[in-house]
Amino acid sequence: MSGGIAYVYDDLGQFSKLCNMEMVDLEQHEQFKPQDTETIHRLLESHHKYTQSTKAKAILDDWKNELRWFVKVMPTDYRRVLEHQAEIDERAKKLSERQAATV
Repeated sequence: MSGGIAYVYDDLGQFSKLCNMEMVDLEQHEQFKPQDTETIHRLLESHHKYTQSTKAKAILDDWKNELRWFVKVMPTDYRRVLEHQAEIDERAKKLSERQAATV
């Protein structure tokens, strides 16, 4: 992966053994933010809509149970960029609030 986030359906529990852990961090479903869960669900719905995938349909039909098999793959460099951008956004917000308070 050169950037971006991937969600992997790992019902065999083998993915962490097969990826380069020096380049990525893995998050289990318990660590997901609500938007991660929403993204996976939306992607599965879209995939099923356009492909009629029986696997996607089976996962959606048993969503609460199947979600546990997903792993979020985040490249470490990409995570650093996102964290840095969040810091910049927060500083900009505070500066804007200070400027608004002085007007």
